[in-house]
Amino acid sequence: MQPRRRGAARGAVLVLQMVLLAISATLLLARPEKESKKYIEDSRRFPGWRGTLPLSTRPTFTVSNSIDGGRRNGFVPSTLDAGFKSAADDDTVLWSGRIEQISWEPRAFVLHDFLTDEECAHLIKLGSPSLRKSTVVDSKTGGSVDSDVRTSSGTFLAYAQDDVVAGIEERIAHVTMLPYENGESLQILKYVNGQEYKPHTDYFHDSVNADPAHGGQRIATVLMYLSTPEEGGETVFPHANGDPVSGDEWSECAKQGLAVKAIKRNALFFYGMKPDGKTDVKSTHGSCPTLKGEKYSATKWIHVGAFHKGGGVALNRAGGSGDCKDRHDLCAEWADIGECDKNPSYMREECMLSCGLCGQES
Repeated sequence: MQPRRRGAARGAVLVLQMVLLAISATLLLARPEKESKKYIEDSRRFPGWRGTLPLSTRPTFTVSNSIDGGRRNGFVPSTLDAGFKSAADDDTVLWSGRIEQISWEPRAFVLHDFLTDEECAHLIKLGSPSLRKSTVVDSKTGGSVDSDVRTSSGTFLAYAQDDVVAGIEERIAHVTMLPYENGESLQILKYVNGQEYKPHTDYFHDSVNADPAHGGQRIATVLMYLSTPEEGGETVFPHANGDPVSGDEWSECAKQGLAVKAIKRNALFFYGMKPDGKTDVKSTHGSCPTLKGEKYSATKWIHVGAFHKGGGVALNRAGGSGDCKDRHDLCAEWADIGECDKNPSYMREECMLSCGLCGQES
């Protein structure tokens, strides 16, 4: 082909590409009104899950720091300054803070200043009156049992128990980009005088709790630190890739692997499952003994499917449907082993019938 003909062919291809691009843009802008409303509605429930959102509803992510050049624990760590705006209200910033990526195996991130001092104090105040000896899940029955593995005290709050709790739950859903209804209600924990939670996984080893009818397996955890213990209390990942932490500022327990300091206002976000859907044993983690002072934390476990059948944040702020019923198939079993007394806030929300609360003000 002569140079002139070759140039003409290239020009024709370029023109064709521009025409196709213009047609695509026209079709996008001409999306039916009904479909557009559904698109926006879905984006508010689960931002980002359908790709690029309309400009008027898209959450914003402001990134200012580039990836750090130094290598630590087998990957290039990064710290991001990010601002997350509400999809429902472009002028409402749900969170603005620093994301520190600490591990690829397991996938784990520290969300710096995820909570305010006032929110930390409020959660402690809500949980303190009903703290009870913490239990663990029995791998055979799926029920709750006492164990020396976990010596803390804890309690569950109700979904959207008040505006502060509702705001935190909404923030978690937006920042993690995991649906609100996939999360369990917040659990408040307290550790003192050497109390600990030995290394364990948050994903289930029994088929009862991992049943898809109950939301399926736990996929991720958000662990929020409500106080800073004077000594100990770190979260340690003993099987994580990379060298263990070292130095006098860490407890002996923390030196058994990759560890994170329990610092008030910060949150630890990590996945218990791999992208291929398999459980990740490297997400095994423990709460090191709190050797001096108090450690308060709040945990949000998130499932692969809808765990909370009561609806979204707006519905729960309005008090739900008002029906007195059990919202979980295991309510009767939980009531039999004393969960109505151990976790009154959670059971009042999920298991009113089994706890004999019908006809009472909730």
